[in-house]
Amino acid sequence: MSQDHAHMRHALQLAARGLGRVWPNPAVGCVIVSKGRIVGRGWTQTGGRPHAERMALDQAGEAARGATAFVTLEPCAHYGQTPPCAEGLIAAGVSRVVSALTDPDARVAGKGHASLRAAGIAVEEGLCAEEARALNRGFLKRVTLGLPLITLKLATTLDGRIATQTGESRWITGPEARRAVHLLRMTHDAVMVGSGTALADDPDLTVRDMGAVHQPLRVVVDSALRTGPQGRLGQTARAVPVWMLHGPQAGEGARAAWEKTGAELLGCEAAAGHLDLRAAMQQLAARGVTRVLCEGGADLAAALIRAGLVDDLITFTGGALIGDEGRAALGPLGLAALAEAPRLRLASQMAVGPDVQALWRFD
Repeated sequence: MSQDHAHMRHALQLAARGLGRVWPNPAVGCVIVSKGRIVGRGWTQTGGRPHAERMALDQAGEAARGATAFVTLEPCAHYGQTPPCAEGLIAAGVSRVVSALTDPDARVAGKGHASLRAAGIAVEEGLCAEEARALNRGFLKRVTLGLPLITLKLATTLDGRIATQTGESRWITGPEARRAVHLLRMTHDAVMVGSGTALADDPDLTVRDMGAVHQPLRVVVDSALRTGPQGRLGQTARAVPVWMLHGPQAGEGARAAWEKTGAELLGCEAAAGHLDLRAAMQQLAARGVTRVLCEGGADLAAALIRAGLVDDLITFTGGALIGDEGRAALGPLGLAALAEAPRLRLASQMAVGPDVQALWRFD
């Protein structure tokens, strides 16, 4: 591996620290190298500011002059809450910038690279591009398609059941798998459930037992606002944000009760009593959400798959059998033939305690 590759992969590792914490911004990493020595490094901070380049430049100080900056995404070229990072790199006197990807955001889209070149800085593009694209799939999907990346999580028995016929599901998987789920929550902007899960489980959907961490946004898909605000989500909505996605059939009383908790209500299009999930996810993306972890239930999971909205499926399989009378992991997909079944690609698989975690991709 060349030194350039090593430095860019270092920058990618730094960038990953921002996943789930920086939306609507991308998670970016930057490493500044002078005479073979790292003099500055940074990653996008919680809430999206400061940017990775600014952090690395502040750490490098005068050592940035004549140095090479390795950045996982094209430096921004527009004024927002902070000055453009491209201008910061120019002012610092770096002589070379190596980037992994061009930023597809229309406010940047090559302008950052162009301004660097215009200032006489050597610019090289595309180093570790595939790794950088994989890291920021959520941001890239939001900017180019107006939708967030959606990861569907299922915890099932060996025969694909998520609960007994009475609804008992604690615990199909062990503590190691449950800890892995909390790690997943940490790397997503939002955790989403349907009204059935909210009513049955009264979940709080927070990251627990990981110390003081940034908490994900909590989203409930509930067309009629059947979920009562007296549960855990309503009681904690002022501490950790809750967004309720509802349809026009939601009653005024239910809306007013949820608004009193501090939750945000997002009205969505609906047909036959069901939300238009694509339009609902577009609303999330329009508000800057890039990565959503869907944790149930079976009907919402199936509806997202039917709508072609799921990017990744992460399964946790426990070594138990419940049988036909148990509750299935997915609701109806409306298939008439096996040829119509969605086909997924296994991307990774590993043991987590006594259980098996697998990542499947719909691409």
